[in-house]
Amino acid sequence: MDRPVAVITGATSGLGRVAALDLADRGYRVGVVARSRTRADALVAELTAVAGDVQVDVFHADLGLVSQAHRVGEEIAAYYPRVDVLVNNAGLHAFSQRITTEGFAEMTAVNYLGPFVLTQALTSRLLASAPSRIVNVASEASRQAKTIAPAEDLRHVAPYTRRESMSLYGRTKLMTIMWTQELARHLDPAKTTVNCCDPGFNATGLGRDLPGSRILQGVLNTLHVGDPRKGAGIIVRLATDPAFAHTSGGYFSVRDAKPLECPEPGRDPRIQTELWDETVTLLAAHAAD
Repeated sequence: MDRPVAVITGATSGLGRVAALDLADRGYRVGVVARSRTRADALVAELTAVAGDVQVDVFHADLGLVSQAHRVGEEIAAYYPRVDVLVNNAGLHAFSQRITTEGFAEMTAVNYLGPFVLTQALTSRLLASAPSRIVNVASEASRQAKTIAPAEDLRHVAPYTRRESMSLYGRTKLMTIMWTQELARHLDPAKTTVNCCDPGFNATGLGRDLPGSRILQGVLNTLHVGDPRKGAGIIVRLATDPAFAHTSGGYFSVRDAKPLECPEPGRDPRIQTELWDETVTLLAAHAAD
């Protein structure tokens, strides 16, 4: 393969779409993980229109199901001789509780468990492709989570209101930051780095469950508020900029890539390790069922 390979989730709209276009323009072969075949086909057509010689591959999976996240990760690892970049971008803000067929809260599954499992399935390929990079999309909404209790929070499936959804969404993003920093301690940074970012406010499909969200997004787009190109910029920068080639375990702002601290409830390495251990235990129990 003569082109570096970048695998990206959530690329059929919003930040992921812009990041995929940018990576393709930089000469990457792009592997897209998508749930919707129609949207994936539209993205391929757009990528081809932008750069006729672009190489793009589509892998279909619902990352809200950990079994599919594992399956598609193994497919990708078998398909590519090397993977240079993995961008875990897919995300969901659910305004009421929905439980997946596997028994997990959908928001926790999409925002945290799915990326965790996909990354595990691709870790060996990433290490063998050194130097490689993992970029996880987090959020400053993580500061809405005032507590973290890994064993309980991973299994939380109780109903919640729209108002309560913000702190629960923030907790899934806090988990993302914690996992990023714990994963960095598991990986050799000379081979594979892992960092996360806050992409700022973006007018994307993240809050698509909110009544009137499509109209609001149209208005914001017209006013050029929340332009996803800015948020995608920090994702691509962490994935490609030589300045971050040897940085691992960082959390960076969309504003000039300023380093950010993990919010206090999840900052201690001991609670990060606890989250990792509880996640591994939970997934192992699920696989054994």
